[in-house]
Amino acid sequence: MSIQLRDSSLLKTQGYINGQWVDADNGATFDVFNPATGEKIAEVASLGADETRRAIEAAEAAMQDWKARPARERSVVLRRWYDLIMANQEDLAILMTLEQGKVLAESRGEVAYGASFVEWFSEEAKRVYGDVIPAPQTDRKAIVVKQPVGVVGAITPWNFPNAMITRKAAPALAVGCAIVLKPAAETPLSALALVELAERAGLPAGLFSVITGKDSRAIGGELTSNPTVRKVTFTGSTPVGKLLMKQSAETVKRTSMELGGNAPVLVFDDADLDVAVAGALAAKYRNSGQTCICANRILVQDSIYDAFVEKFVEKVRGFRLGNGLDENATHGPLITAKAASGIQDLVDDAVEKGATLNTGGRQDDLGECFYQPTVLSGVTDNMRIAREEIFGPVAPIFRFSDEAEAVRMANDTEFGLAAYCFTRDVGRVWRVSEALEYGMVGVNETALGSDVTPFGGMKESGQGREGSKYGLDDYLEIKYICMGGLA
Repeated sequence: MSIQLRDSSLLKTQGYINGQWVDADNGATFDVFNPATGEKIAEVASLGADETRRAIEAAEAAMQDWKARPARERSVVLRRWYDLIMANQEDLAILMTLEQGKVLAESRGEVAYGASFVEWFSEEAKRVYGDVIPAPQTDRKAIVVKQPVGVVGAITPWNFPNAMITRKAAPALAVGCAIVLKPAAETPLSALALVELAERAGLPAGLFSVITGKDSRAIGGELTSNPTVRKVTFTGSTPVGKLLMKQSAETVKRTSMELGGNAPVLVFDDADLDVAVAGALAAKYRNSGQTCICANRILVQDSIYDAFVEKFVEKVRGFRLGNGLDENATHGPLITAKAASGIQDLVDDAVEKGATLNTGGRQDDLGECFYQPTVLSGVTDNMRIAREEIFGPVAPIFRFSDEAEAVRMANDTEFGLAAYCFTRDVGRVWRVSEALEYGMVGVNETALGSDVTPFGGMKESGQGREGSKYGLDDYLEIKYICMGGLA
């Protein structure tokens, strides 16, 4: 299909290594499809381990000058990158909707969200401070400095093909690192457009390479085994994250992992019901349910359960599925037909075990990647949907009787990324927020992410934080310098 952009040069189909657009060494390519229509939208170079190795070598060479530059110079380049991203917001949104499926309004929002990390870290680049520690002896000084960790290998997912890149690349580049990126094979076009804009912003060659390819095992294996790579950052599933951590252990790399979730929404009987319904809807159905912090379990107190379900179902029935390019559509397709089929299995299992199907519950006639926004009530913890990450537009609603039971149910999972709580009791706000075993807790609010706040989880949902002033820490080494002979 023909892709209409204001700036057609943003549509790239080659990999990007050391400032050059390159084909795969063996000429291999892979196809990128629009999940809404099934149409092929691009044929992209499929690179492998050898190309990844060359990108790593180029990164190591390029960062020697980059890390030595004054922070202000790095800041200026990143700020230009931010300006270019925002100037090309519409084209970037169109590319994202075509390859990922989300509606244009969400794509535009993601481009702005992704750009906010570039802006934030362009500013934070100038604020990497050290310390002078009072020494125990009078003849010496204890100095602490922070230095870039080294070459960074990054692997990013398809559900946020812009923001998950900038949230890693911006802090890495800000402190003086170089980065080699493997974007998801489903959504390479967003990554390639971003690096094109980074080049236009004046980012020196070699500092940011993009390895497009289907052979994740080969590319990931090179990133985790190559001793020149000193850090691996990954956003994706917990099983893959565990594998990357094991592989990285051989060379004792730093890792930061943003992994799976099983986010609960706790709705207490003193909550503002309309606020809780609106918040749960946003948390559940954003990006058609394909986010790691989506509401995976909605826990509602007995006395308001029926009223909540009634209001919630009424709103869901007003959603409109459609092609993401249709401005009237509220929700787009899932990324693949396999994803839709897997969600159907979860819904069927829940219904067979006694859940009530209130609305939706099947793949839609629009196409094999479309799954109807679905609500299940009467869900219990013996159903698969209670323990598995849904990653689709299905809202399972559970009952609880009191605060202790709600917290127990919420924490009964190996995951700990995000949780949400709706209540007007200030004491409960603090008790529940501190009791929930999650890296992020939203109270009467489900829009958690921003450039100024830390994003990350506990338990098997990962390690490290992205965004905020803490987002630089994973890309820096702390060095202690003892200066003696000063008496």
